[in-house]
Parts: sequence; C-alpha cells; structure tokens
Amino acid sequence: MQVILLKEVKTLGRKGDAVNVSEGYARNYLLPRGLAVEAAGGTVRHFENEKKRIETRADHELATAEEAAAKLKGLTVTMKAKAGEGGRLFGSITSKDIAERLQKAAHVSIDRRKIVLDEAIKTLGPHDVQIKLHPKVGVAVKVVVEAADRAG
Repeated sequence: MQVILLKEVKTLGRKGDAVNVSEGYARNYLLPRGLAVEAAGGTVRHFENEKKRIETRADHELATAEEAAAKLKGLTVTMKAKAGEGGRLFGSITSKDIAERLQKAAHVSIDRRKIVLDEAIKTLGPHDVQIKLHPKVGVAVKVVVEAADRAG
C-alpha cells in the first residue's frame, strides 16, 4: 500500500515522502496515529505542490540571508556605554542592543535571537560577534564598546 507521510517517521522517511508499506502497518499504525495518509490521486498532487512551495520558500530565505550577510560582512559598529574603572560597564551590551545598532548602521533587520553571544558584553573594547542568519549563512561583525563618560 502506498502512503504519503505527514510527519517524519524514523524508519520510513521525511514529511511528504511517498512510501510503500504493508497494508497492516498502514491501517494499524500509520493512519490511526496521523503519521500518513493513503496515496490517492489528489493527495499525491497536493503534496508535490506543497514540496515545491516549501523548496521555493527555503531558496528565498537563503537568498535573503546571503544578501544580508553581504551588507554586514566586515561591518564595525560602535556603541557607547557608561563604564567604571578598569573598563567594566555598569550595565551590559545585549544582543537586542546589537540588533538595533545593526538596523541603523546597515539597514538590515536582524532578529536578536540570530546574534550569537555566550553572555552579554560587559567590558570596553572590540568584540567579535557571530550572526547566524541561516543554517548555511553566518557572518562576523565587530562591535566596539566605548565609554560614554567616566564615573569613578
């Protein structure tokens, strides 16, 4: 019996794949659990169109990420923050702050969750920050933190 998988099944394949399975396996396991549907003419065409749409969207997202990476490559942004003795900041520079600064500097909208920081920046000076725009596209940006005024 041929079925189309609605979800990934470890031993059979990924979502949208048409696979041949025994009739008992399909009727007793896959169909009742909502893991697959029986492959009829309309269902097959629907999932082929769905696969094409998903691939088109993935290609568009990759192209958008590559375009943003080209704008950000080699970019250095300067941020000012209040600092005390020894170059320690009173607050910290977070991924949200960096995303807002990049928006102003490069006119690229970046989700703060795509900025990879192990922890917030708490010292003055240059810091290399990785931005993961897409699973296949990443870019490094230099963030320079300067003292806004000396407190002491």
